[in-house]
Amino acid sequence: MRRTALAALCLAAAATAGLTTGCQPGQNSADSKPKGPFAGQSGNEIVERAMKATTGASSVRMKGRIADDESKGTIEIDMALNRKGECAGTMSMGGQGKADLIKTGSVVYMKYDEAFLRAQSEGESKADTDAAVNMLAGKWTQMSAKGQDAKDIASFCDLDSLLGDVRDGDAAGTTRGKTTRIDGTPAITLHEKDGKERYTAYVATEGKPYLLKIDSASGAKEPEHLTFGDYGRPVSAKKPAGKIIDLDALGG
Repeated sequence: MRRTALAALCLAAAATAGLTTGCQPGQNSADSKPKGPFAGQSGNEIVERAMKATTGASSVRMKGRIADDESKGTIEIDMALNRKGECAGTMSMGGQGKADLIKTGSVVYMKYDEAFLRAQSEGESKADTDAAVNMLAGKWTQMSAKGQDAKDIASFCDLDSLLGDVRDGDAAGTTRGKTTRIDGTPAITLHEKDGKERYTAYVATEGKPYLLKIDSASGAKEPEHLTFGDYGRPVSAKKPAGKIIDLDALGG
């Protein structure tokens, strides 16, 4: 069975970071007497409009927390990305430190704090970890986006990859809920479920029907959420000022 459009977006967003979320396909149902914004339209029809608007965006800012099955923890992201393959923002693994990320042109720039480096060096010797911290903590680094070590990171900035899978999603299985506000923007609530899995999406009811937020929950996992905003705004992806450590040169 094809995944619903909301599930496809939730999973695609996670996949760009190399993750798998708890979002699952929903069951096929719809409200019988819709009222208010999107009057006369079922949840399925609303999500189809939302996905068309969202996948047509030239840029978006994605922020939230997603489960990381590999580490059994969570990743927190706040990233703006566009169709040029540019991105700028931050990420944190399990709340342990932070890494800044910028991709512009064919170069990926990253800056790690000490906590992030130490958390990601688990299993390494103390001497090697201390050496990495001393060399890299708080300093900008650069790698070729086409290099082996940077390919996964560069793919994280690919908006076409993020939104592309959503175009093939199935809109069936979405029910509409109440109207609300997300960061001040009027929105309508959409629901999907599959067994113990539940997730809720919020779609703007003013202006273009952009997707604003997805929440997912399961009895076995911590709640996850992703917000989407700053649609169409320029992404401030510029080469960092000052000294930059060339990791490709060090590796060579």
